[in-house]
Amino acid sequence: MEHLSEAAHLRAGIIRLNRRLRHERGEGSLSPNQLTVLGHLHRHGPSTPGEIAAVERQRPQSLTRVFAELEGDGLIVREASTADRRQSVLSLTEEGRRALERDMAERDAWLAGAFASLSETERGVLALAGALMERLAEAP
Repeated sequence: MEHLSEAAHLRAGIIRLNRRLRHERGEGSLSPNQLTVLGHLHRHGPSTPGEIAAVERQRPQSLTRVFAELEGDGLIVREASTADRRQSVLSLTEEGRRALERDMAERDAWLAGAFASLSETERGVLALAGALMERLAEAP
């Protein structure tokens, strides 16, 4: 039971940090779902909406509006699949790549500023926590 309590405490901290990042996003920043879609296309290349939803563990319906917004803003393009003409494939545009890079740079700068206010001990604990999180993610 002690481990469940520790895991719940860690999860709560991550959720609070994520909320703060969302709250402090700059004007014109990408939403978390937009970041998810653009990040997926950047990492995996052109994908169908269903593939994006499955890999990112989302329901396809929850991303429909996000796809339309990104397409309307010129950050992604939709083309017919060569394998199945009934299926569409989404691709990242150059403007989408720049928007993703700009947004990630803003988040990195915010995090760097937040980390700068930590003591040396707190930064050491955070480094250990990051390594432990990676180990937990890889655990069977």
